[in-house]
Amino acid sequence: QVQLVESGGGLVQAGGSLRLSCAASGRGFSTNIMAWFRQAPGKERQFVAAIRRSGTTYLVDSVKGRFTISRDNAKGTVYLQMNSLKPEDTALYYCAADATYGVDPAAYDYWGQGTQVTVSS
Repeated sequence: QVQLVESGGGLVQAGGSLRLSCAASGRGFSTNIMAWFRQAPGKERQFVAAIRRSGTTYLVDSVKGRFTISRDNAKGTVYLQMNSLKPEDTALYYCAADATYGVDPAAYDYWGQGTQVTVSS
């Protein structure tokens, strides 16, 4: 059974930091690409960041310079370090995994349940 379990969300003031984690377990699925998406109320799920097993990273422009994605392949875990948080970063953050890279949520077969990030002004 495939499981992606996110943790690390919470409430933080603008300018603060949070670190999200996503642990992958199970067999029969690829974690070549591990990614983070977010979805604010009433909006579509949006790509945030992704990382290849090799370490190559991709970030949406709105978070460049503030967010960093990393992974520990031995632990099957991906991290999203979020600094200088803004109220517009408020969303439910989802971890996703698949064999190939994409910014469209439809490209990913495996998803976690999400962790809420709320940034107050």
